[in-house]
Amino acid sequence: MMLGVSQTKPASQSKANAQPKVKSQPKAKSMVPWKHVARDAGLLALTLFAWQLDGTARAAESALEWVTAPTAGALTAIVGYLFHEWGHLLAARATGSVVRLPDRASEVFLFNFHSDRNSARQFLAMSLGGYAASILVIALLLVVLPLDTLAGKIALTLVGLGVLATAILELPPFFAVLRGGPLPRGTAYVGD
Repeated sequence: MMLGVSQTKPASQSKANAQPKVKSQPKAKSMVPWKHVARDAGLLALTLFAWQLDGTARAAESALEWVTAPTAGALTAIVGYLFHEWGHLLAARATGSVVRLPDRASEVFLFNFHSDRNSARQFLAMSLGGYAASILVIALLLVVLPLDTLAGKIALTLVGLGVLATAILELPPFFAVLRGGPLPRGTAYVGD
């Protein structure tokens, strides 16, 4: 090629050799909310670290326990709630339910259940998944938590209050659907 002189092909030849433009397909949304997996794994690690700090503060008989105990207890309750939500999602997936996964990890609910595209059986199974996860969390906490410590008492109290709040919010729609009522709408339930 000589300087200053471009070698271009005639327009008819370059069009003939041109590759057809292919529209890029939108990426299929993952069936797993990976942002939430990362968020929840991080919170679990932070909770375990808080428990480790609390144990160190107790062993040293430090006043720091008044900070570490409520922190470990509160984080345990948050992780308990997250396990409850994962129980719902796993049961929904196991029954082939249509769900909407959130775009951001900052959203409170792990997913939204699609009331118009799922059956009562799928709703009931999804609901039971959350309850089963809550029962497992409580059983695990009763076995592993040092219940004689301030952190253990705070954690168990907060988790118990969370389970009570969940029962108040989730059991009425569950029993309504079980008796043949319509699937709920609003908050975590979306429609067409």
